[in-house]
Parts: sequence; C-alpha cells; structure tokens
Amino acid sequence: MAAVGESGPSSESDDPYGRLGLSPGASFDEVQAARSRCLAQTEDDPQAKARVEAAYDAVLMARLRDRQQGQVSAAAASASQKEESAASGNPSLPGVSVLQRLRPRLPQSPPSLSGMSPSWSLAEGQGLVVRLVAGAAALLLLLFSPGAGQLVLALGLIGCFLSQIRRGRRPLPSLGWCLLVLGLGLVVGSVLTASLSPTAFSQLNLSLEQVQAVPAALLLWLAALLLA
Repeated sequence: MAAVGESGPSSESDDPYGRLGLSPGASFDEVQAARSRCLAQTEDDPQAKARVEAAYDAVLMARLRDRQQGQVSAAAASASQKEESAASGNPSLPGVSVLQRLRPRLPQSPPSLSGMSPSWSLAEGQGLVVRLVAGAAALLLLLFSPGAGQLVLALGLIGCFLSQIRRGRRPLPSLGWCLLVLGLGLVVGSVLTASLSPTAFSQLNLSLEQVQAVPAALLLWLAALLLA
C-alpha cells in the first residue's frame, strides 16, 4: 500500500496529508515517520516546525473524526486503533497533546440539580428516636436556660446538617437548606418578638432571646426529622 505521496511533502500545501507527503491510507507508523522526517527537514525554522506539527495534529484529528463516522478503510481504522491504544498506554507519545488540547473544548454536561431540591420523609428506626430525644432536650434547654439561645441554635444547625448527610444528601445542598431554615426561623422569631408586649414576656417567663430562638429551633428540629 502506498502511503507516501509521489510528489513528496509540500510545506505550502493546505492539505495536511500533502504537507506531510502522505496519502489518506497511511498507517500509524508511516504517519510518525513522516512527521519525524518533515521536522528534520525544517532546519530549526520555528514556523516550519509549527506547520508540520499543525499538519500532524490535523491528520490525527481527521482520522479520529472519520473513524467515528465510519468512513475509514481497514488500514486507517487499524492505524486509528493503534493511535488510541498508544495514547492511553504512554502519555508521552505524540498525539496525546492533541487529545489533551481537545478535551477542554468538549461540551461538559451541566451539573445535576436533583440534589438541590427538597425531599421530605420522616426518619425511621433508631435515627427517629435519636432526633426526637435530641430535639426535645434542646428545646428544654432553650426554655429553661435564658442564656442558651445561641448554643441551642448552633447545635441545632449542626444536627440538622449531619442528619441530612446521614440520609444521603450532598454537603453543599445540606448546608444551604440548614441555613435557609435557620434564617426563616430567626425571621419568624423577630416578627414574634416585635408583636409581643413587654407584659407578655413577663407572663411567659421568657427572655427576648429565648422567644426569638424558639421558632428557629423548632424549624431546625422539624428539618432534621423530615428533610432528606
């Protein structure tokens, strides 16, 4: 099979095969030999070397594209298989740079948003018991210890986060939902404290901080029980 063109390599040819002096049916070894031969003839001319490398890259890309489309001869298909196996087995071989430059340009699949959407289901078994006991203990501490509001909310946030992680949710969505629940609870608590009169706090025997923290603590507890 004739692989090298009869006219020899042409540095001015727009056809990458013609620039390397190859025919489209050249084998992998013949492509490598043509590249080495053309580089040796450039005599340290940077522009000539760049043209040879560009032609070599274009030949590899054209053969890969033709193979994917099923438009190759048996010899070319065999050469393409050898190129791929050589590239995967030895990253220092020529041609790997082509694939490495091509890879960043390939379209990337968009990240899935399924893990961001909420999923509600009641915890079961021992996990349900642990969540119920821990939540009840946190509420009792909040109600009977005036200065424990920040501590209870911090522990509730951590517990809600760990609960979602144990139930299979990814860390970033878990943290986002916990912060959202905490923020919503604090807003509700602020509205509640603003609507209550000073005498109401005395009757409830609760401080301003306790009343503001109760809705957030309840919502974090419910999120730990239900958010999966």
